[in-house]
Amino acid sequence: MAESGNAGACGWNFIVLMSRQGKIRLSEFFSSYTESEKRRILRDIAADVLPRQPKMCNIIEKGAYKFVYRRYASLYFIAGVPLEMNELIVLEQIHLFVEALDGYFNSVCELDLVFSLHKSLLILFEMYIGGMLCESSKREVLKQITEAEELVEEMTKPGEDTASQLDDGLSFQEQFQLGRKPGRRTGGGGGPGPGGR
Repeated sequence: MAESGNAGACGWNFIVLMSRQGKIRLSEFFSSYTESEKRRILRDIAADVLPRQPKMCNIIEKGAYKFVYRRYASLYFIAGVPLEMNELIVLEQIHLFVEALDGYFNSVCELDLVFSLHKSLLILFEMYIGGMLCESSKREVLKQITEAEELVEEMTKPGEDTASQLDDGLSFQEQFQLGRKPGRRTGGGGGPGPGGR
């Protein structure tokens, strides 16, 4: 398994948002893991976190890292952190992320994450770089996100889909989760490829 290496004792190795039914709504790995290790981590989360009773401890040690989680309504927010990291700080960081999502979505719910994954990732990446909290001000995070949205709207031609421009930074998996066909890019390269629209 990949060791926490660069994330060290001060940052998250990964964060996973999972529904009570075990559906992954968002996952981001800040440390280097192979695909099989990522799948095993997601299976471990489903097996270890989901069946736990509400009054049980929010910390599960698992090999070289531990799961620290909080449940909000129907979603579990699970952070994988090094063993030596303070769990109370991680719980506060998770809560800060949830508050930023709440501020943007006006009371975030599971459907917001399903239909606006790219917005959730923007908020995550505005707050955390390499698994470390870099911006703790919710107001500043939301200000940066709205400024980015205004720039995209400003650059968009009338009648053009702004979502396609926002998706340009998403991975194939994230585009697939959003229901888009990965690989289709607009602008810059002379339009769509031979497949056309």
